[in-house]
Amino acid sequence: MTIKIGELAKRTGATVETIRYYEKEHLLPEPSRNAGNYRLYNEEHIERLQFILHCRTLDMALDEVRILLEFWEEPDKDCGDVSSLLDKQIYAVEIRMEELMHLKQHLTVLRQKCASSAPAVSCGILKALADNSCHE
Repeated sequence: MTIKIGELAKRTGATVETIRYYEKEHLLPEPSRNAGNYRLYNEEHIERLQFILHCRTLDMALDEVRILLEFWEEPDKDCGDVSSLLDKQIYAVEIRMEELMHLKQHLTVLRQKCASSAPAVSCGILKALADNSCHE
């Protein structure tokens, strides 16, 4: 069974541009071509693209995806490095969550500077953004 790039995009939810980009980055193997020079993809492409897309939904960088693909392609390898990679990803998420909580607190304080509807000239939020007092 072979399909063209549009059908691969439809089946996986990826865009055609994303598929071409992953090919260019050598994350997807080069597809065969038909007589009309259209790319032809098989089940391996579908599975691999779904794997890549799932990794990306977990916010993994392409270099991390490459590492995971290497392990996926060599199932006899020890998966300790895979666990370490995930531990690093979890730690990065924890750091980002802390940063987002600080951002939320900052925005909440900023929001309190303008409690009601008023002319923009007297808006406490705009004043605090302009004079940088929102960082105090």
